[in-house]
Amino acid sequence: MHGPLSAAWLLVALCAATGAYCLLRMRSRVEEQRRTAGDEALMGFGMALMALPAAVLTPPPWAWLLYATVFGAAALRALWAARRGARHLHHLVGTFAMAYMAVEMAARPAAHAEHGTAGTPALTGVLLGYFAVYVLWSGARLVPAATGAVGGPSLGGWGDRPELARACRLSMGIGTLAMLLTM
Repeated sequence: MHGPLSAAWLLVALCAATGAYCLLRMRSRVEEQRRTAGDEALMGFGMALMALPAAVLTPPPWAWLLYATVFGAAALRALWAARRGARHLHHLVGTFAMAYMAVEMAARPAAHAEHGTAGTPALTGVLLGYFAVYVLWSGARLVPAATGAVGGPSLGGWGDRPELARACRLSMGIGTLAMLLTM
């Protein structure tokens, strides 16, 4: 992706840390939480790879197609899971956004050096709006969860803490928003 080198490395660190925490969440006793955590770990690590600064690593053109394929498959899986409940729709939008960004980067290799010159495509604008609202909404939801968990009973290990899962989703939303802004 594009942008200042220090911001790119911060985005890589945020996404990689989120992916690593999602791997820890896969140790939950609840199957649905493990499955969701696995999907989110894929997103976190994939986002970290895609956010690597071009000055450090310029991926070959086939890498963007590989990212598009992986995130496209994850989007299809999220679409299939969405039939069980609307809670999977956000993951569908997130994986679609990552696949969309990968396709855009594969289609416009010169855009890596000259981003932002052609204006913002409508789909990018819609995704920016969605993730901006999602980040604000999930951030507001995080505050009550954190204050309610201070004196409450422990829910178990690291994989079963809802406020940490929300923080994980919030950080991935922020990462996706930042990546869309650099398109």
